[in-house]
Amino acid sequence: MRFEHLGAQPRIHPDAVIASTAVISGDVEIGADCQVLHGAVITAEGGAITLGTNVIVMENALIRATSTNPVHIGDHVLVGPMASVSGAVVEEEVFLATGTRVFNGARIGARSEVRINGVVHLRTTLPAESTVPIGWVAIGDPVQILPSDRHEEIWAAQRELDFPGYVFGLDRETPDLMVQLTERYGRSLARHVDDRRLD
Repeated sequence: MRFEHLGAQPRIHPDAVIASTAVISGDVEIGADCQVLHGAVITAEGGAITLGTNVIVMENALIRATSTNPVHIGDHVLVGPMASVSGAVVEEEVFLATGTRVFNGARIGARSEVRINGVVHLRTTLPAESTVPIGWVAIGDPVQILPSDRHEEIWAAQRELDFPGYVFGLDRETPDLMVQLTERYGRSLARHVDDRRLD
């Protein structure tokens, strides 16, 4: 299913194969020989998304751009089932395994691997040819790659990266943070009310 969003329509190379249940919305460019499988969602929420050539987006994966953070995925990348990429740059020949999460402002270097349920956090730079082990968290620039049981170290780095401030423009100490966050984000997402289905 293809949708026009904020006046932009997806541009899909004729050699790409898009499953009938995939959703492609807005300013999205999909290169030659890409495969987008069932249930995948590629949605440009005010920022552009570009997929190079021979990119595979597997079942139920999510790729989302924001007005602050577009998405670029280089050639020969595999985005595994139920993986999520939000506002990030993924260079060529990267493997994002099942359930991986890549957050806004992150950059994953060429020929890197993020294994099952691995996380590349907000504003993190993962150098070329890096590996994030199963369930581990890559955070910061320079990057630290830590197991999930080292929560205090992860939180110390994550706090400095300021997720609510960077992504939503809100101070973490705001007393009604979730009220303001959901109302602001809800207004942004409501822009989909004017989307137009193209097929």
